[in-house]
Amino acid sequence: MASSSPLLSVRHLRVEIPTRQGPLVALDDVSFDIARGEILGFVGESGAGKSLTGVAVLGLLDAPAHVAAGQIVFDGQAIEALPPARMRELRGKRIAAVFQDPLLSLNPLLTVGDQLVETLCTHLPMTAAEARERAIDWLRRVGIPSPAERVDAYPHQFSGGMRQRIVIALALCAEPDLVVADEPTTALDVSVQAQVLELLRRLCQERGTAVLLVTHDMGVISENADRVAVMYAGRIAEIGRVQDVVGRPAHPYTHGLMRSIPPLDHTPARLQQIDGAMPRLSARPQGCAFHPRCERATDTCRQQRPALAEHRGVALACWSPMIDMPAVAEAA
Repeated sequence: MASSSPLLSVRHLRVEIPTRQGPLVALDDVSFDIARGEILGFVGESGAGKSLTGVAVLGLLDAPAHVAAGQIVFDGQAIEALPPARMRELRGKRIAAVFQDPLLSLNPLLTVGDQLVETLCTHLPMTAAEARERAIDWLRRVGIPSPAERVDAYPHQFSGGMRQRIVIALALCAEPDLVVADEPTTALDVSVQAQVLELLRRLCQERGTAVLLVTHDMGVISENADRVAVMYAGRIAEIGRVQDVVGRPAHPYTHGLMRSIPPLDHTPARLQQIDGAMPRLSARPQGCAFHPRCERATDTCRQQRPALAEHRGVALACWSPMIDMPAVAEAA
């Protein structure tokens, strides 16, 4: 399953929303790769663009938002401008999605078993009877109790957490090559969250499935992702291996995110925070978008936008990286 070329390659992706005052740039020059069998996590504050990145890859941008520039290449094929019918074929079999709200993904008029059987029969060579047995097995794998009895229940007969597990089973049952998972375990308790994430990791190891994992939980990233991309104001601020980005963040924004997490070995008098707020789409500042909140900002930061560049094993967009700062664990 190893390959020299990435399964997904996004280059200079730009997403715009037209308005009467001119286009608003929601994603600006976003570039990253995901290899087969790799989990790439996306983190950042609300409005950073991490969920929008996943939606753009899926071809599910809500009009009038659209891909204005850049390229999305999946398994060697550019997909950013595919016809809707062709994109639906890809999403059904080779690219799967898990969204935070299960009600967006489940048909209330069909039993969960019927929905799983339909998905399995459409995308895998099996009979309806074989698909039903496989559906029961998938319900068991994502933690649905008494799956053989509950396979004929309707979505409204499950709790919110149970419905999210069913959505995850629907996404994974066709054994896709790429899973875009947007906050896939937010509604689940800790034990089931670990079970579902372990299932994702096992798919990566056994089938070479790649995962684009969007989450606000740095703990989920630390435990499950291979690499992490930190987003701010529609751009990638820092991207690299989890141990590098989490253990010794080089971008001031990443450093601030890590310092705001409560330590496990002691109780601080007060948690540190990043002052200010994410800029609105219509009020992105000149230069580095983070400079109004950054204590290390210089005149260059205020005037020129930094591009992603290699620094100490990661890529980051910053004129004033945290070169001489101790690791987060040492500074805590």
